[in-house]
Amino acid sequence: MNVAKVEMSRRLDGFKAACRQAGVKLTHQRLEIFREVAASLDHPDAEMVFRSVQARMPTVSLDTVYRTLWLLSDLGIVTPLGPRRESVRFDANLAQHHHYVCMRCGLTRDIESPLLDAIRIPTAVRDLGSVVVMQVEVRGLCATCAKAKTARTPARKNQHDRSERSRT
Repeated sequence: MNVAKVEMSRRLDGFKAACRQAGVKLTHQRLEIFREVAASLDHPDAEMVFRSVQARMPTVSLDTVYRTLWLLSDLGIVTPLGPRRESVRFDANLAQHHHYVCMRCGLTRDIESPLLDAIRIPTAVRDLGSVVVMQVEVRGLCATCAKAKTARTPARKNQHDRSERSRT
């Protein structure tokens, strides 16, 4: 899934302005890496970005992609998602929104919800430090994975029944 042209243009303008403001050189590799994240609604991880950019720029390295994504994060023009122990994904949508994440396949999609936006930050959280942004991450099984799980469940039961019959 791709971002609308108007939004993509807005994201590219923001990227260029952030680079200028921070005094960061706007290289072709950085631009292509940012475009890959900014054009996607899939919240790609570094390896996904690497594969896509490498198809257009065979000399780009995975290390360059990782360093660039963390630079973009430091510039505030992408947001890393999820815990660091898992494959980190990046999001160029800086507007207030939340995420749905499939725990099986990793599908990640934006959720826009005034109800979630209105959640008040508990005092216990504010006591830990300042809150810059609050995003809710909803985890579950996407429709495709849930359907695949349902389709496999009877087969497992039948297999279990057959193994029980063979023991008796």
